Amino acid sequence: MPPQRVFALPRQQSLLLPAVINPFVQDTKLSKAALIKCVLLGILLAPIRSIIAALVLMVTWPVSVIITFRYPLKGAVEPMTGWRRFLCRRVMAALGRAYYFCLGFRVVVKGKQATSSEAPILAVAPHSSFFDGIVCIVAGLPSTVSRVENLATPIFGRFVRCLQPVLVSRKDPDSRRNTIQEIEKRAKSGGHWPQVLIFPEGTCTNRSCLITFKLGAFIPGVPVQPVLMRYPNTLVSVCYCNAALLCLISHCESHGFLPPHIPTDEEKKSPPLFASRVRESMAQALGVPVTDHTYEDCRLMISAGELTLPMEAGLVEFTKISRKLNLKWDNVRKELEGFASMASSCKGGRITIEEFARFLKLPVNPVLEELFALFDRNGDGTIDFREYVIGVTILCRPANTEDVLRMAFQLFDTDEDEKITREEFTALLRSALGVSDLNMTKLFKEIDADCSGFITFSEFQAFATTHPEYAKLFTTYLELQRYQAIQEASPGELELAGQISSEEKQEDSTSDKKDD
Repeated sequence: MPPQRVFALPRQQSLLLPAVINPFVQDTKLSKAALIKCVLLGILLAPIRSIIAALVLMVTWPVSVIITFRYPLKGAVEPMTGWRRFLCRRVMAALGRAYYFCLGFRVVVKGKQATSSEAPILAVAPHSSFFDGIVCIVAGLPSTVSRVENLATPIFGRFVRCLQPVLVSRKDPDSRRNTIQEIEKRAKSGGHWPQVLIFPEGTCTNRSCLITFKLGAFIPGVPVQPVLMRYPNTLVSVCYCNAALLCLISHCESHGFLPPHIPTDEEKKSPPLFASRVRESMAQALGVPVTDHTYEDCRLMISAGELTLPMEAGLVEFTKISRKLNLKWDNVRKELEGFASMASSCKGGRITIEEFARFLKLPVNPVLEELFALFDRNGDGTIDFREYVIGVTILCRPANTEDVLRMAFQLFDTDEDEKITREEFTALLRSALGVSDLNMTKLFKEIDADCSGFITFSEFQAFATTHPEYAKLFTTYLELQRYQAIQEASPGELELAGQISSEEKQEDSTSDKKDD
């Protein structure tokens, strides 16, 4: 048999792995000394801080009730003025600082905060815990974007009301549009409304990078002031913080107000570009990378856990994958289910070539090895979910056209009677792939949906639609057959044939034709 062709597969740089694989999990490891320190300080400080913080809340809550008494949150809402504004901006801000001080926060502010007319929107990142709310105190209690459900939270819900938040409801299908309209109205009020403070990441991370910014802060096209949050104390547990631990550890926190980012005409027309450039400037100031993860990755992590996969298996950098491959969240979730059927028994949620062959009901052979190599983008000998989604989308589905399927069907249908018998099916695959009759019997029965003893084109097409891996397997087989024929006809032209085939492979890969 002629030597198997081996090509260096072109890979689009923008689809390679991100600098931070999982920005949603914090792996905090404490030394014995640090652990003992936490326990001792906890025994001494936790009761004292809890009592003092409770006393501050007992004073703050009545003040918040007075401020918000009979003041509307919906409809034709106007910003607070007069005594309400004084109590909110002065008294509530002072009590808020006292509360966080009791919890052990020491705040250091760097840079100068712009006025509402200079920068109507404050974009705060990275967002890592519930306690990031301290930035509202530092910024003078600006308006925020908050879920409607937060208003019903005991005690703290009344505090949120004082901020006159832009309310978001997951039950209202028009909520997103209404929220953007309200943000735009306040941002373009010429200083009539206080600044709007937004956490553009939309979810908590471990502060190791900046994930995709949501566009709500950038659609109005007004100047945005980036605000950086840092926790210099390395013992602080982030990403779904343990409140008890924070109460035990006295730590410093610093906020950095960067100069306002005034959008260009190009950025005003393109909110994603505006958001990307603001994020780049913030990441550069923080000294961290950026990734294309987003809240949808969190949802996929939860789905992966429900499918008995490691939760990290669901991370795909959804923003990048959805944009470059034109996939919606539901599409990716469906692909995750298909991946889980292969990888649920695999340790770590990664598929080896043996498991890949077992799922396809085929033995390991040169054709399967080449298909596996196309999926395995980093060459580590396994396929993770991210590689699987990319492979199925850019390799298998484009090869799953009716013309390709018709060609494959005709290749099996040797007597041209518009149906494939078990003998025809087995003979071709045994010759091409070296499979056993037992394996082919299982595969044949799976394709033969009506158990008629033969496969029609409609059954063949239906199976290929739900199993796109087979379409690419077939085209890979044809490429190998053509390559071997060229070798046998002109052995001296092997290098030229390899170049031609490599070019064809590059043309077939739509990912390598897309711009970053």
